Amino acid sequence: MNGVYVYDFCVPADAADPNGHVSNIDYVRWMIEAAHRHAASIGCTAATRESGATWVVRSHWIEYLRPAFAGDAVTAMTWVADLRRVQSLRKYRFLRQTDQSVLAQGETEWVFVDAATGRPRAIPQPIKALFRVMPDGPGTRTRG
Repeated sequence: MNGVYVYDFCVPADAADPNGHVSNIDYVRWMIEAAHRHAASIGCTAATRESGATWVVRSHWIEYLRPAFAGDAVTAMTWVADLRRVQSLRKYRFLRQTDQSVLAQGETEWVFVDAATGRPRAIPQPIKALFRVMPDGPGTRTRG
């Protein structure tokens, strides 16, 4: 069981908005990418596909704390904070590697849905068992 999934990346030049710092849209993309990387790393992606289902983001929230710029080395962290019958709450934190300052933090609400009908369905226990639920945030890390 995995707790916090961590991966490092460099902010690409095309992530800068007209003000010269990372665009809001890129943070949302990075949240989705972090979730997908974490799920794939523990076998959730394959297990979900085999069960005839998929995960869909229902909502997201993000708080921007400091600007990030093209060329910044960033650490993205994500963890599952809650798993319910058909939904999962996932949280995120983005750190600038040079000074460890928190650039942004946020969360996404994911819904487990039947791939054929698009209707929510219960998350199977074997898929739930793949995650270490961490309501209070970072603890054990796995690097991707």
